[in-house]
Amino acid sequence: MASWLGGLGSGLGQSLGQVGGSLSSLTGQISSFTKDILLEGAEEVATELHVSNSRLREVESINAAQKSENERLKKVCSDLEEKHESAELQIKQLSIEYRNQLQQKEVEISHLKARQNALQEQLQKVQTAAQSAQSGAGVLPPATTSASFVPAVRHSSGFQDDDMDFGDIIWSQQEINRLSNEVSRLESEVDHWKQIAQPSKVQGANDAEQSEVCKLQNIIKELKQSLSQEIDEHQHELSVLQDAHRQKLVEISRRHREELSEYEERIEELENQLQQGGLSTDAADDSKISEQEKNAQTLDAGKAKDLQIIKDLEDEIQKLNHKLSSAKEKERILLKEQELIKMEKIQITQEYESLKSDFSKLQSSVAEQDALLKEQEKKFPSKTSLLPEDVVRLQQALLEAEKEIARLSSLNQVKQFENYEELQKELTNAQHKTENILSTYTEDQNSELSRLRQDLERKEHELNESIAERETLIGELEELDKQNQEATQHMITLKEQLSKQYTEIDSVLKQLKCDIDFERKKVSKLEIEKMETIKELNSHKEKLSQCSYALNDLHVSKQQLQDNIKDLQEQLRKAQDCNLHNKKEITELQQRLKEREEELSVSLSKLTEKKNPESNDSCQDLALKEREVEIAKLQNNVSEYKQLNENLEKSMSDLKLANEVLIAACEELKQQLSDAVSEKNKVSLEKDTVTEALKMEKRQLETELNQTEKRLLEQARKYEQTIEELSNARNMDTTALQLEHERLVKLNQEQDFKIAELKRNIEQMEADHQETKEMLTTSLGGQKQLTELIKEKEVFIEKFKNRALQVQQELEEYIKDSKKQDVLKQNLEEKDKSLAVMKEENNHLKEEIERLKDQQSRSLPMVEPKTLDIIIELESEVTQLKVIKNNLEEEIEVLKKTIEDQNQKTVQLQQSLQEQKKEIDESKFQREQMNVTHERLSLEKDEEIKNLQKTIEQIKTQLHKERRVIQTDSSDLFQETKVQTLNGENGNEKHDLSKAEIERLVKGIKEREMEIKLLNEKNVSLSQRIDQLSKDEVGKLTQIIQEKDLEIQALNARISSASYRQDVLCLQQQLQAYVMEREQVLAVLSEKTRENSQLKTEYHKIMDMVAAKEAALVRLQEENRKLSSRFENSSQDMFRETIQNLSRIIREKDIEIDALSQKCQTLLTVLQTSSTGTENGSGGVNSNQFEKLLQERDKLKQQVKKMEEWKQQVMTTVQNMQHESAHLQEELHKLQAQISVESDSNSKLQVDYNGLIQSYEQNEKKLKSFSQELAQVQHSIGQLHNTKDLLLGKLDLVTPSVTVASSFVSQPSGIQHSAPEVLSDESKLLQKELEQLKKKLQEKDATIRTLQENNQRLSDSVATASEFERKGHEETDSEMRQIKEKHDVLQKSLREKDILIKSKSDQLLSVSENLSNKENENELLKQAVTNLKERNLILEMDIRKLKEENEKIVARCREKETEFRALQETNMQFSMMLKEKEFESHSMKEKALAFEKLLKEKEQGKTGELNQLLNEVKSMQEKAVTFQQERDQVMVALKQKQMESSALQSEMQHLHEKEQRLNQELDRLRNHLLEMEDSYTREALAAEDREAKLRKKVLVLEEKLVSSSTAVENASHQASLQVESLQEQLNLVSKQRDETMLQLTISQDQVKQYALSLANLQMVLEQFQQEEKAMYSAELEKHQNQTSEWKKKAEKLEEEVVSLQESLGEANAALDAASRLTEQLDFKEEQIEELKKEGEIRREMLEDVQNKLMNLINSTEGKVDKLLMRNLFVGHFHTPKNKRPEVLRLMGSILGIKKEELDQLLSEDQRGVTRWVTSWLGGGGAGSKSVPSTPLRPTQQSIFNSSFSELFVKFLETESCPTLPPPKLSVHNMKPLGAAGTGKTSGLPSRTSRRPDTNPFLAPRSAAVPLITPPSSSGHLLMKPISDALPTFTPLPVSPDASAGAVLKDLLKQ
Repeated sequence: MASWLGGLGSGLGQSLGQVGGSLSSLTGQISSFTKDILLEGAEEVATELHVSNSRLREVESINAAQKSENERLKKVCSDLEEKHESAELQIKQLSIEYRNQLQQKEVEISHLKARQNALQEQLQKVQTAAQSAQSGAGVLPPATTSASFVPAVRHSSGFQDDDMDFGDIIWSQQEINRLSNEVSRLESEVDHWKQIAQPSKVQGANDAEQSEVCKLQNIIKELKQSLSQEIDEHQHELSVLQDAHRQKLVEISRRHREELSEYEERIEELENQLQQGGLSTDAADDSKISEQEKNAQTLDAGKAKDLQIIKDLEDEIQKLNHKLSSAKEKERILLKEQELIKMEKIQITQEYESLKSDFSKLQSSVAEQDALLKEQEKKFPSKTSLLPEDVVRLQQALLEAEKEIARLSSLNQVKQFENYEELQKELTNAQHKTENILSTYTEDQNSELSRLRQDLERKEHELNESIAERETLIGELEELDKQNQEATQHMITLKEQLSKQYTEIDSVLKQLKCDIDFERKKVSKLEIEKMETIKELNSHKEKLSQCSYALNDLHVSKQQLQDNIKDLQEQLRKAQDCNLHNKKEITELQQRLKEREEELSVSLSKLTEKKNPESNDSCQDLALKEREVEIAKLQNNVSEYKQLNENLEKSMSDLKLANEVLIAACEELKQQLSDAVSEKNKVSLEKDTVTEALKMEKRQLETELNQTEKRLLEQARKYEQTIEELSNARNMDTTALQLEHERLVKLNQEQDFKIAELKRNIEQMEADHQETKEMLTTSLGGQKQLTELIKEKEVFIEKFKNRALQVQQELEEYIKDSKKQDVLKQNLEEKDKSLAVMKEENNHLKEEIERLKDQQSRSLPMVEPKTLDIIIELESEVTQLKVIKNNLEEEIEVLKKTIEDQNQKTVQLQQSLQEQKKEIDESKFQREQMNVTHERLSLEKDEEIKNLQKTIEQIKTQLHKERRVIQTDSSDLFQETKVQTLNGENGNEKHDLSKAEIERLVKGIKEREMEIKLLNEKNVSLSQRIDQLSKDEVGKLTQIIQEKDLEIQALNARISSASYRQDVLCLQQQLQAYVMEREQVLAVLSEKTRENSQLKTEYHKIMDMVAAKEAALVRLQEENRKLSSRFENSSQDMFRETIQNLSRIIREKDIEIDALSQKCQTLLTVLQTSSTGTENGSGGVNSNQFEKLLQERDKLKQQVKKMEEWKQQVMTTVQNMQHESAHLQEELHKLQAQISVESDSNSKLQVDYNGLIQSYEQNEKKLKSFSQELAQVQHSIGQLHNTKDLLLGKLDLVTPSVTVASSFVSQPSGIQHSAPEVLSDESKLLQKELEQLKKKLQEKDATIRTLQENNQRLSDSVATASEFERKGHEETDSEMRQIKEKHDVLQKSLREKDILIKSKSDQLLSVSENLSNKENENELLKQAVTNLKERNLILEMDIRKLKEENEKIVARCREKETEFRALQETNMQFSMMLKEKEFESHSMKEKALAFEKLLKEKEQGKTGELNQLLNEVKSMQEKAVTFQQERDQVMVALKQKQMESSALQSEMQHLHEKEQRLNQELDRLRNHLLEMEDSYTREALAAEDREAKLRKKVLVLEEKLVSSSTAVENASHQASLQVESLQEQLNLVSKQRDETMLQLTISQDQVKQYALSLANLQMVLEQFQQEEKAMYSAELEKHQNQTSEWKKKAEKLEEEVVSLQESLGEANAALDAASRLTEQLDFKEEQIEELKKEGEIRREMLEDVQNKLMNLINSTEGKVDKLLMRNLFVGHFHTPKNKRPEVLRLMGSILGIKKEELDQLLSEDQRGVTRWVTSWLGGGGAGSKSVPSTPLRPTQQSIFNSSFSELFVKFLETESCPTLPPPKLSVHNMKPLGAAGTGKTSGLPSRTSRRPDTNPFLAPRSAAVPLITPPSSSGHLLMKPISDALPTFTPLPVSPDASAGAVLKDLLKQ
């Protein structure tokens, strides 16, 4: 039992020992584990620190970028606001102009209404006269007042509103046509009834005619009412249109404001978003920096969010840019609308001018009555001058008409009975003659009717033929149209395909360019990253070298450890085997023990039972003892084995720990290697991708070049083909084909030139490419040295600039000091001059005293009063003062200009003031000393002046006393001269007061002179002038003193009595009192004026400051406007040019109208004089003589008027002078009050001045900030210009094709209009010129369209470019995301691989129990290391190559940057040059204005003394008003400036608050960064401490390892038994490894096969692509060939279409002419029927009259009445020259002379039979006709035999009757007539020369009176053609001799 217990105790002890060993091994493991974790933690902390720092930098850069974007957005906002303001100003100006024009037009309407009313009254009076004058002799002058309805009606329609559409204008034109037709109808009816009224006078009082007159009067009244209603309606329409225009304006302005408010809100939202984004990024950065150790992934997420925010902001910015562009487009659209409106305005003004011309012609008809009016105007010139000329003329004409009517009525009442018989006789004669004429006329008409019928039959035949031809032509045309449509559709499809291909190529090119730019940027970024990676690689290499050394050491130690491990493992196995054996033995022993115990128990039982003898007992005891000994031995063995087991387990645990440490080290090294390899792989992949992309681009460019070359070759072939075709086509005879072929040749030549230019450009590009390559290679070497030199030079330049600035500041200070010294010197010189002047005055006064003493001795009685002399003196003084004042005012103006120039200089100087304040303080001491000395000198001079003044006053008092002494002698004459002296006193008092006031004014003027001198320090010439003035004043004063001496002498001679002396003494006392008062007032005034001058100087300074600020603001605004105008130059230039052209046209039209009106008046006067001349008997006077006489008469009248005006002006000036003498005194009192008010205002101004100085300083700061912003804006504009140039370069390729197309379009359209071949040479030339002009117009239209299309394409290309940029950004973003995703995937795969590696390492641990396997693994590792080294070397070589490439790219980038900078510098220089030029031009303009003013002043100075006096008086009044206005303006400006300064201060406070906030945020961020850095440093220090501790622990563990290794060696002998079992296991493992190796090789073979298959697939793909390209090129060639064929077909079709169109046009013209003729024929037939009816009525009338005549003849045969003879004699002279022989014949027939004798008498004067009767019937014949619109056309025969007055009357009649336009024509149908119309117009002159006589019945309805008269009709100016503003159809004059068939043929040919 004891032994068993002992065994248990020993077992417990062993087990406790094992526990202790295991605990120690656990602590060792824990310590090693903590060591590893700490090492990893330290490394992670270091890496995270680097990452956080880099991210901090990135965040800061992002923040800076966002701030810059924020500033840019603010600038954009400010620019938009400025543009908005300018737009509002423009709109206001436009609205003001519109209102002014509306007012003018309303005024004109009122004038026209007044004229219309007057004319209506005249009409009524004429009608009453027609009713009253039932019997009267002589013919009244024709009153064509009815025509005055036309302008009034047309005006009402002409006044369209400004903002109307084109449809409204067409409607208005239609209305104008309708109204003109109605007016012409009314005029014709009025003429008809007037002509009925005239024969009614002759025929007597018929009751039927009186009833007709009454009816007509009623009709006229109704027509008047309808006219007034229509006018009211039109006025209502006008008002409605005006209201609509105003509403439209209001809506537009409201929309504009809303859009602006929306933009402002969006900008504010963006700013808020930017601020929030900045704050959020800052907050995110704070949170990230604080939590770097825990969550590094949150940084990535935050960064992604920031990037998203930035992208959103960029998108929003792009949207804003788009909106900006849209707003600009809207503004452009508005400008275009304005231009359209202006064009409409111009049209309306042209219509108005045409109406004006019509009105002026109507005035000419009224002007016949002006001769009588002028006599009344002479009687009442004052009344007529007030009213407008037209109204006065009309009123006077009405008065005369009333007088004549009254006279005629009185004559009629007296002579009714006397003249009745004579009238009856005349009636019978007239009726006989009318019967003869009617018979002849009816015969002519019958013959003409027969002719017309024959012509009609012919024309019907021709019409049928033409209709048949037309049907055939229409069928052919339809077929051609179908073919043409098909061809055009095919052409359009082909063009669309080609344009699509072209656009696709362009888009691809643009994409490539964008990609290249983007990739260049990427390359630059990659280069920067590469540099960083190279640095990191170098550091990694160093680490790798260290790691390699450490690896070698580790490998050595590892081998040793592995050997140790193997030994230990062998020992372990042996120990395990031993343990197993021991356990087996123990179990056997235990079993034996149990058996033995059982046996013992059995033996004991036997012993007890059997009780054998003691011998047996003793044997048993011995056996028991032996067994116990054996058990003890076994127990000892067991204990030993247990100890050995424990030792082995300890050694195993130690070895495991060491193994784990080694494995961890290996894993770390592997991770580092894998990281390095992955980084290298990434870099290489990126570079590979870049190179591959560049290679791809190169291939694409090469393919594009090949394609372009192929295309060029194809084009060349095509051109050769076309040349051959042209050479073949040259043989053809047709003109149209030749023209088209020539055009095609030209086009081909142009395209050849373009191709050659393109080739040259390509060659130049290649050469430039090679040169750039060479330059890049050469410049790479010297670039670094240059950059270093440049940096050094920049440093030197900055130093020199600083020095130069300092020198400039010193110079400016010295200049200021010198200026102040000059000012002080000038003051001294002026005071010296004033001293000299005072001394001279003193001498003069002394001389006067001596003279007075001499005169006392010679004293004689003087009685004359002083008053008149004093008045004369005062007047002379006043005139002198006025002259001086004028001179001073001129000088002031000159000085103001100089002040303005100096203000600009002071603005520049004030900018450098703030910098110079420190240096000024130093120079202040010297200046103060100088000032003290100057003040002393000035005080001394002032004292001298005061002394001299005192002496002068003493002398004056002495003079007064002497005068008293002299005047005491004259006491006898006191009673006589008392009344005179009293009157003189009053006069003297008044004149003394006026003198005092004048002296005050003089002193004020002198003080102003002083101010001017102070301001203009440099103007020596002005000071000389002032000196001259002072000398002149001294001379004048001496003259005055001499005159006073003479007066004193005269008074001394007169004065002798004592009573007079007493009176004189009283007067002298009063005078002294007045002198004292005057001196006091002068002293007060001098003080006030000094204060005023000081305040004025301060005020001028303030005004200079304000002007400087305003000038600066104006400059900024002008620069902004220039920048905006650069973008919109083209549109604005066009706008200006159009406005200028329109203004020129309007001026020319006004001049023409004035000239025409003058000519009309002269011609009227000629007519009147000619008529008077014929009455007097002087018949044969030329028109030139008349004109000369009229001119002389006009000149004399003008002279008379001028003399009368002069007379009135002189009278008014005298009256004004009388009034103004009173006014001036009142104004003097007012001026005194104003001086007191101004002194108060000056004190206020001083207070305001201090505030303004502060605001000025703040404004200067703002100006600097604005200038910086301006510079940035200019920079951005430069960049925009560059981008614009690029885009234009791209689009230059697009334009030629478009121009070609336009020429294709324009020329066929030009060919449509061809002239008829039958016309004369002149008409053909005119038609050709017209066609050329039309072609030019069409070409210009086409070019305009192409330009518009180009503009649209430009805008589209800009939009596409922006879209491409967006797409590029999106693609790059998507690529970045993909890369990030790939990165994440790689990281995940790395982690998975790490896990796999760990599992594999565990397997290796289990597998690597064999020593031989470990050795093999060591060898493999060595090989792997060598492979890695080789790979490293290869990678280094690659990196070097990439570095070289990067350096080359960097060098290229630098060159590009230098070029860009040079371009920017040149751009800046150009802009500066532009500004200088503009400034020079501005200064030149100002100089020119100044010169003009001076010239005007000189010219004005030459015009008489009366004008000078008037102008002086007016200028005095105006200046008083202007001074008040200036003061008010200055006060208002000051208030405005105060308001502005307050607003600026508030803005400054806002900015200060923002700056404070930003500074606070910055400080907070800095503090946070410092805290973070402190925390990092602390952590780093703690990590270093930990490292030191861990290293100590490692040393301790290494010592333990050494001790354990010795124990292991001891245990290795025991573990040798276990080696065999382990070797068996190794064999199994090696078999498994071989199997895995076989699987690996199989998989590698499969991978290789896959790679080969992939390569094959790629090859196949490339082949497919090549085949497809070949196919595409072949198809392209086919398509191009087809297009060329189709083009040829299309050209042929176009030629056919042109010819068909020509034939169609001719056919249409013929049809139109025929339809018109038929209509006219119908109309003429109706006319003929009406005329026949009228003829029958007249025949009946004639028969009645013949019966009466026969009765009369029977009753009065052989009688000759005296009255009848007298009337015939007078009528002979009243009638014109052509009709006089008819009167003579009448007289002969009455006297009984035969016809033959009369013919012999009249054959000398006349060639043929005159048509007096027919022309006489022309006045009344129109009355018989019912056709209103066909007055007779003047023929050449009548022209040769008619007088000038008759011609003029006929001209007025033709011009006053406006033509009816054809019923079918309208504004829309005007243009398509084309060549026909032109042919007609051009054909006119030639045809009139051939056919001199016209038949009114053959003329068309529209051609009653041609507006364009033939040139052969008359050579006078008034007979020239009128500009046809309204659409009129030109007439065809036809001779009555020619047949109607010829006329119809001519029409059909046209």
